[in-house]
Amino acid sequence: MISFIPALRQTARRLLASAALLAMMTSGAQAFDTKARAAFVIDMTTGTVLLDKNADDPLPPASMSKLMTLYIAFEALRDGQLQLEEKLPVSQHAMSYGGSTMFLNTQDRVAVQDLLRGIIVLSGNDACAVLAEALSPDGTEQGFARLMTQRAAQLGMTASQFKNASGWPAEGHVMSMRDLTLLASHIIKDFPDFYPIFSERKFAFDGRAPSNTTNRNPLLALDIGADGLKTGHTAEAGYGLVGSAKNGERRVVFAITGLDSAAERAEQSEAIVNWAFRQFAEQTIVKQGQPVTQAELWLGAEDAVDLVAEKDITLLLPTMTAGGVKAEVVYTGPIEAPVKQGQRLAELIIQPEGLPETRVPLVAAGDVAAGGFFDRMMTVSAVLLKRFTAQPSEMETEAAQDAT
Repeated sequence: MISFIPALRQTARRLLASAALLAMMTSGAQAFDTKARAAFVIDMTTGTVLLDKNADDPLPPASMSKLMTLYIAFEALRDGQLQLEEKLPVSQHAMSYGGSTMFLNTQDRVAVQDLLRGIIVLSGNDACAVLAEALSPDGTEQGFARLMTQRAAQLGMTASQFKNASGWPAEGHVMSMRDLTLLASHIIKDFPDFYPIFSERKFAFDGRAPSNTTNRNPLLALDIGADGLKTGHTAEAGYGLVGSAKNGERRVVFAITGLDSAAERAEQSEAIVNWAFRQFAEQTIVKQGQPVTQAELWLGAEDAVDLVAEKDITLLLPTMTAGGVKAEVVYTGPIEAPVKQGQRLAELIIQPEGLPETRVPLVAAGDVAAGGFFDRMMTVSAVLLKRFTAQPSEMETEAAQDAT
């Protein structure tokens, strides 16, 4: 819960009231010190950023950029531009890819649903090229890469540039961990029918690739709620993973990169998931209609009005929080009457330790009418009397406050 200690400050220009809620957090979640070069972790349920390490740096994403190819393919399926059973040809260009592949050749015509699994489970570079050429405005993978960049910008991914559909090393092919996490969140929210494919652990296409049938995501076998999304590795990028896991109603999404080995990637990914679920929990800190503090009124039938929340305020907070969180109520006042119930009068600024601040409006708990003539004259007289009878020390204090 939050405890409230009101404090009034005045200036010569206007009366500025601020209620400071100063119950300080005595302990909080221990920060996660990841070995990754860059990382971004969010609680998708609340939108709370749990970890930000170089999250906006544009870096080589390796196969994690295949998520952008998949997002555009999912859109095409949703819009009827593609069909799951539709079979697509394999070009010489697509066949020429090395690395992780489905071992496609130019004699193949491959169903879209197999290509999707070939990308998600097998990380097939050739499968990406086949889909890219089918969906590209000009029939080329380069044209599709330009489409990827444009669509990423529309989704709010500000640090993403694509040169191909698979993440094959190329100058200028970059994404940030924030962008990858945003993209993963979009896939989960926008395509719930396709998302379960990301949790499939095996896919054997046509029996031709016995050495490449297992999903590389190390979290899927750990029984920690993980159900996606995509690994990545090149010599330049190091080892990375875009992951997601669900525990009850909470879902955590993260992206990491720049690790030294597959083992280190697995260890860091598991640690992030466990840390996010164990160290943070949703807590209701203010109930709907619960008085938070009061706002002073000017020329009203009452001197003050209770400020309340319009709805329950539930935040993701460190599980070890004791004694509440730091917060303050800010409004410009005294507020001139009349005031209507539900009228927004103030803002509650909540500042959990180590987490972004949250701002929520506070409203009047009830109606307060303007004061009658006698009430108004008494208020004005009281203010004038206080001004003219102020002690020198009080006047000096006000002058000092005016100077600031």
